[in-house]
Amino acid sequence: MSDPIIHMDKIEKHFGPVIALAGVSFDVRAGEVHCLLGDNGAGKSTFIKTMSGVHKPTAGTITFEGREMQFDSPRDAMEAGIATVYQDLAMIPLMSVTRNFWMGREPTRGKGPFKRFDIGRANAVTMEEMRKMGIALRGPDQAVGTLSGGERQTVAIARAVYFGARVLILDEPTSALGVRQTSNVLATVDKVRAQGIGVVFITHNVRHALAVGDRFTVLNRGRTLGTAKRGEISAEELQDMMAGGQELATLEGSLGGTV
Repeated sequence: MSDPIIHMDKIEKHFGPVIALAGVSFDVRAGEVHCLLGDNGAGKSTFIKTMSGVHKPTAGTITFEGREMQFDSPRDAMEAGIATVYQDLAMIPLMSVTRNFWMGREPTRGKGPFKRFDIGRANAVTMEEMRKMGIALRGPDQAVGTLSGGERQTVAIARAVYFGARVLILDEPTSALGVRQTSNVLATVDKVRAQGIGVVFITHNVRHALAVGDRFTVLNRGRTLGTAKRGEISAEELQDMMAGGQELATLEGSLGGTV
């Protein structure tokens, strides 16, 4: 088994007296989808923000490709090869797919006062990268706002992959999608894994996690409840862990099984 690309060891994050993460350990390997599951308030958002450089951990270490790292900003994490696709996608609906794909990293041609956006190259690359992900655009100038939610997710994922992501963090990528769009996004995740990229798939949907995951870690109240490989755990067991299975069972017993 290959060494992890990134390893988060005993990560703690405190906000004053509030302990958001209490010693979380997590890693992801090349060509693997490691699902991080948890209900609302489990600490998933704090954890991915710590992994992606938004928050600095209060305690614990982050090792990236064998070297201990300290990310002072999201840019540090991006330059190391950690890309995050958030739920809101940070896209401008009225702008074209090409403009959104290259935002902040536009290719140019010419020099000095003659330097300008290389629209020809940008369009060609955008169309090719979207084709690789299974999306057939009408044209590169198609407005992002005309795409489905699943297609917009794919634009964001394709952009991260093209710009060299070694680890791709997906924050609830299927939470607001219909069945067909969800299926398309899960297929895109599978394509990313096949390229040898490590994927951190954050979700509270057990079925979606089981559709693509290689390993599953459950987060509850800022602590990990354990990690299992594909085939080692059922959907019911994962759901139970997310919901605090033992607490629920105790409550059912005290109420005579009426919960």
